[in-house]
Amino acid sequence: MYKDDGVIISQRKFVLDMLKEYNFLDYKPCSSPLDPTIKLKAKDGTILQDPTYYRKLVGKLNFLTNTRLDIAYSVQHLSQFMQEPIEPYLKATFHLLRYLRNDPTLRIFMSKDSDCTVKAYCDSDWAACPDSRRSITGYLVLQGNSPISGKSKKQETISLSSAEAEYRALRKVVRELVWLSRLFEEPSVFFSMPILVFCDSQYALHIAKNPIFHERTKYIEVDCHFVRDQLQARLVSLHHIRTDSQLADILTKALTGIKHSATFGKLAVFTTSPT
Repeated sequence: MYKDDGVIISQRKFVLDMLKEYNFLDYKPCSSPLDPTIKLKAKDGTILQDPTYYRKLVGKLNFLTNTRLDIAYSVQHLSQFMQEPIEPYLKATFHLLRYLRNDPTLRIFMSKDSDCTVKAYCDSDWAACPDSRRSITGYLVLQGNSPISGKSKKQETISLSSAEAEYRALRKVVRELVWLSRLFEEPSVFFSMPILVFCDSQYALHIAKNPIFHERTKYIEVDCHFVRDQLQARLVSLHHIRTDSQLADILTKALTGIKHSATFGKLAVFTTSPT
């Protein structure tokens, strides 16, 4: 848990100062970071006369993602339009400010619970980008019930199927777990192995566990070898999870207010009333 009140005050002050700077303190809050009914496209709107205004705002929001996993997907999505920002992007960013207005003190909660079990969740949104048709990868790593690592990022290449997109997300989280396992070795932090990895795609899990490569997997053979090596080394164990229990869902797409709150509520987050 945060023991230094300065950390709490610093984040709250940063959010409130940002809302004040952009005149959003008196706006009505909203329940989700992005409107799930709106699809942003690269050229669908008027180019902003002052792009630095947008870039500065998104830059501040990007800094905030270090302690606010709930806005990680939204910020990475809005960060893709820095070159030529248009009016719909700015409106979406203002929507995000209204979401932050809902609770400026919300942040990651690091529990002092003795449970140090590491587990991970990974997910993808296939062909989510309307311009490039690249998929979105999202993963979340927990120690006990506390988030210690998370990522929301567009995939580097186009996936030809949802199974391929899910498998690329699986490779991303396994690579993160390899790095974390080496990091934990330095201060001799104990954690049990194999690390549980939860994925909601039966196809991706089947590919990982099947030693025979098929025609449909030839485009992701490197990913297959990497994940399978860590599986055989007992660093990770793969498990299926229902989509409605997938915590990484919040890092792959814009959710409705109810679903966003339900998913985020399962994470170890903490809010503090102003003193």
